[in-house]
Amino acid sequence: MIDRATRDKLIVALDLPSYDQARALVDRLGETVSFYKIGLELLFSDGLSLAQELKQEGKRVFLDLKFLDIGNTVEHAVRAAAKLGVDFITVHGHDTKTLRAALRGRGDTNLKLLAVTVLTNLDQADLDEQGIAATPSGLVIGRARMAENAGFDGVIASGQEAAAVRAETDPQFLIVTPGIRLPGAETGDQTRITTPEDALRFGANHIVVGRPINAAPDPKAAAETFLAHIAKG
Repeated sequence: MIDRATRDKLIVALDLPSYDQARALVDRLGETVSFYKIGLELLFSDGLSLAQELKQEGKRVFLDLKFLDIGNTVEHAVRAAAKLGVDFITVHGHDTKTLRAALRGRGDTNLKLLAVTVLTNLDQADLDEQGIAATPSGLVIGRARMAENAGFDGVIASGQEAAAVRAETDPQFLIVTPGIRLPGAETGDQTRITTPEDALRFGANHIVVGRPINAAPDPKAAAETFLAHIAKG
């Protein structure tokens, strides 16, 4: 029997185009999954309504909104999101001004703020194109340090950088890792991927899994497979 703490390590991404599809998936997964991510795609199809429903049903909710704007806008956007009572929210971790604005918006609520370091679909060539001289790993570590120093609760980072981030930050600093694939599975548009076991072994607190579960013929069985790998990790 898998306990709640283990279940909470798995965050299922509801990267689906409609409320009805997302609601059907949640109902199909039932008690197997306790934590969900709602991102930009679902946000524009009653995603916030679903977030509130999930909280009422005792689920944990991660709003992956990746805020990045002038400080005033970020502050007020985070303040509005915090009123929903969700558990995690993301802000791009590019600069201290943005991070501090998010902290002001969070106030004294229980919302956990996560800084996005480097998206898991980006590699060295993408950073070179953006004129960034750092390696993906170096940039992730630098942004993780900046987020921790600003007072953030954690970061979004690939499993390939999780060990380095864990070594450079406080043990309580959260590492949430997307780009998770089972051994031998297709990578899709992800480039910096890891298995569930490796991500957790390297220091991740939570793994985020989207298409390998939400597009599976049997999503519940797929989720149970990931939970089994988490338990091993």
